[in-house]
Amino acid sequence: MSLRTPLGRAVGLGSAKEGVSHWWWQRVTSVVLIPLSLWFVFSLASLVGADYQTVVDWMRSPIIAALLIMFVISTFYHAQLGVQVVIEDYIHTEWLKMASSLALSFVTAFLSLVAVVLVLRVALGG
Repeated sequence: MSLRTPLGRAVGLGSAKEGVSHWWWQRVTSVVLIPLSLWFVFSLASLVGADYQTVVDWMRSPIIAALLIMFVISTFYHAQLGVQVVIEDYIHTEWLKMASSLALSFVTAFLSLVAVVLVLRVALGG
């Protein structure tokens, strides 16, 4: 039994002020990914049957390359935010939660960097 009031027990247990930002960025990336995903699917559908050089020429357009980079970055960041929530909700061992979060950050950063470099390599003729 505690002699502290309910308010005294609740002080310091409130929001860490990180959840709202996390939630907000997940929604922003969702909204950004809707038109980008539609554009990406329709673009790939229009390239079905095209030869390699046609696809490379398509990717060399600055607007297409920029849209592809936006798509890649938004997709990986959105995925990282989603998996982070799963890690925080279902992993209860602190060291494992921290290690998983760190590994997730490194993997998504690495994969997004690789994808951006590959898009730029094709777009710049490398």
